[in-house]
Amino acid sequence: QVQVVESGGGLVQAGGSLRLSCTASGLTFDTRDMGWFRQAPGKEREVVSCITWSGGTTYYTTSVSGRFTISRDNAKNTIYIQMNTLKPEDTAVYYCAACTYCTDLTCVSPAYWGQGTQVTAAS
Repeated sequence: QVQVVESGGGLVQAGGSLRLSCTASGLTFDTRDMGWFRQAPGKEREVVSCITWSGGTTYYTTSVSGRFTISRDNAKNTIYIQMNTLKPEDTAVYYCAACTYCTDLTCVSPAYWGQGTQVTAAS
């Protein structure tokens, strides 16, 4: 049984930073591309970032490029996203998922969603 658990969310002032973690079990983690997504109230879920299985290639949506950094530690079955210079528009529930593969546009066929972690950047 696959389990995915996100953590690290919270309330910060605009301009602040947070680091989210996502730990997965029950899958061959070191062979899976992984993605971070977010969903703001009243909006559709969108991909934020994607990282290939080796960590060698990363992708970011335009709105977070230069502010967010995705990484992974395969020994810990964990991916991270470091979020700097947070803006009120970054406020959302953040999720991670396993991808069939990453492209520069998305995480293809995401699966095994976690429960999400709330990020709020107050203005």
